Amino acid sequence: MKEVFINKEPVELYKLLKFEGLCSSGGEAKAVIADGLVTLNGEVEIQKRKKIVSGDCIAFNDIEFKVCLADS
Repeated sequence: MKEVFINKEPVELYKLLKFEGLCSSGGEAKAVIADGLVTLNGEVEIQKRKKIVSGDCIAFNDIEFKVCLADS
């Protein structure tokens, strides 16, 4: 499982998908979340602005990653 580092928490789910290059735009990220194609910690997540924190695991399009807080 890939690790993704964030500088501050929380971060919104759709922004994470966009920044990691899994979606080409924020609008596309919001659409795939609304369509139920993204899982958060093993559960389908449909809240586009769901707050993501260190330790959360996200899966989309056969890509899984764990969110980690970067050392300051």
